[in-house]
Amino acid sequence: MFTNKQSNQYSHLTAKERKFISFPAQLLLDKNLLVGKILDFGCGFGNDVKLLQQKNFPVTGYDPYYFPQYPQTKFDTILCFYVLNVLFDQAQTQVLMEVSQLLKPGGKAYYSVRRGLKREGFREHYIHKKPTYQCLVNLPFKSIHTDELCEIYEYIHYNQQKNYTNNCLFCNPRKNLQLITESAKTYAILDGYPVTKGHTLVIPKRHLANYFELPVEEQLDCWLMVNQVQKILQEKYNPDGFNVGINVNRAGGQKMMHTNIHVIPRYQEDTSRVKGGMRFVVPKK
Repeated sequence: MFTNKQSNQYSHLTAKERKFISFPAQLLLDKNLLVGKILDFGCGFGNDVKLLQQKNFPVTGYDPYYFPQYPQTKFDTILCFYVLNVLFDQAQTQVLMEVSQLLKPGGKAYYSVRRGLKREGFREHYIHKKPTYQCLVNLPFKSIHTDELCEIYEYIHYNQQKNYTNNCLFCNPRKNLQLITESAKTYAILDGYPVTKGHTLVIPKRHLANYFELPVEEQLDCWLMVNQVQKILQEKYNPDGFNVGINVNRAGGQKMMHTNIHVIPRYQEDTSRVKGGMRFVVPKK
């Protein structure tokens, strides 16, 4: 018997060999949604990649197990079919962040997830006799197709959307600001008034002013993204250090009443005195 405490090391075994194009790819093809440079993220054996290339689509395949060369460019269209269903929650978040980073501004990604799954968790693979994991996944993106077997979501960057529920600037981030990365619950964007080069805000999508009122799973999502942002900023700007902090309530210096976490790269030359970091946020203490 398998338990969810097991390592999910055999997720690649769920990939299937096919001689025909997958249903999600065919649906997007029929709707003329396969545009520009295309990436199949988590392509498995690369069946859709080969079949779409035969139709003269400029498709690149990436799979951490079968095609591990990571893409070094951005894409107009990204396909991610039946990947999230075989991953634990944090690994799902990692995929969502990476897809958002590989997508061009104005581009679209399409996630296909399984429906009709009778039992979640580990089971013995019927061919390989290894424990493989399956779970149901629901995403907060636009659904463009649903049936008893699958659902297909269309994703665009959060700052390319319009939130009509309120006028909060963090619920409606400016299109001209660079989105760094995004998950289902959180996004990161360059600060519009940076104090240093690369100053980034990690922002939960839920409109709550007080960080401590966020559900724990959304707090965790924020910190997973902080880690991802730090890696991105370190690679791009090579700072000498970081300040990471949250302003909570007016007394704590909060001006925007929507939770946000500052990730501020620090450089040797950015101030003449570096005195104690966060401890000296209150002067003369």
